[in-house]
Amino acid sequence: MPDSIPPNPPSLSTVSADFVQDWLQGIRRCSTPAQMDRILQSTGLHAPAQRVTLDQIVRLYQIAAPETQDEMTGLWSRQIRPRALQHLLSTVRDATSLASVLYRYSTFWNLLLDDYQFQLTQSERLLVLSLHEIGPQEPQRFGHLLILKLAHGLLSWLAGHEVSVSAVQFAFAQPTFSADYDVIFPARASFGAAYSALTFDMDKLGPTQARTAAEMDEFLQRAPRDWMFTNLREHTQSLQVREFLYQSEWEDCQLVNAAAWLTITPRTLMRRLEGEGTSFQEIKDELRRDLAIRDLQEGRKNIEEISQDIGFSSAANFHKAFKRWTGTAPGAYRLG
Repeated sequence: MPDSIPPNPPSLSTVSADFVQDWLQGIRRCSTPAQMDRILQSTGLHAPAQRVTLDQIVRLYQIAAPETQDEMTGLWSRQIRPRALQHLLSTVRDATSLASVLYRYSTFWNLLLDDYQFQLTQSERLLVLSLHEIGPQEPQRFGHLLILKLAHGLLSWLAGHEVSVSAVQFAFAQPTFSADYDVIFPARASFGAAYSALTFDMDKLGPTQARTAAEMDEFLQRAPRDWMFTNLREHTQSLQVREFLYQSEWEDCQLVNAAAWLTITPRTLMRRLEGEGTSFQEIKDELRRDLAIRDLQEGRKNIEEISQDIGFSSAANFHKAFKRWTGTAPGAYRLG
């Protein structure tokens, strides 16, 4: 695949509203009703909508963490006090190898977590970072996702590129919104495992890059933007097609164009997309939906302009399609 085209900006993508419900439950446990109302109002999550932008997810973390004084926002039984992530970065920043980063990461969290412990195991050429419960309990799905993605995000930040992942697994049943995990991890997630874990190929875990104190401060200030979202470079075929469409004159692009960019045959691309439960047209419609949601939330365009920009002949046709895509009218996505 060509390297000249930059990755799809993560702020454009959306996930289902169900994806953040576990997180909101955690936030409710460590906040007052007044705090929760402020958090929902500030992020635009107070209004009913079926899609949530990744920008909203970033705002949710950046508002909820200081509001609740918990840097893991109620997702674990123990409060993770402010500045914990700063200490974590200080702990891993001077590691000389990515394998050493994972060791320090697991040791750090094992000092803080009461209900889970990390294990780092190596077999042949694989290194597995796994999260094991202490006593029987129901896994907090978003907590497992967030703490594993933080490990991957720190590795990628210290490597200077997105580190590939051989496998992602979770110790809970597959949720109805499992496709949203593809936006977060650069490997297809599996579910119903004995424990949650990330698996890495040792041959792909090289040295770290030196990071300055200023770079560390910027990483913390932008959290979780720089560590939560994959850049889609080594990812599912459907997200690679989406990247191609976004960087192209996507309105006129056909499946054959995407197949040529991926250097595969149209039949092979069609088969792979079917295997991922989608189609070229569905990917195109999802991109149109997310472009519309972005423009609605930015508030700089009216409905007529948005409908024309994403290829509709009339605002009425756009309204019908948008309700089919999201279950609600476009106005539900206006912020403020």
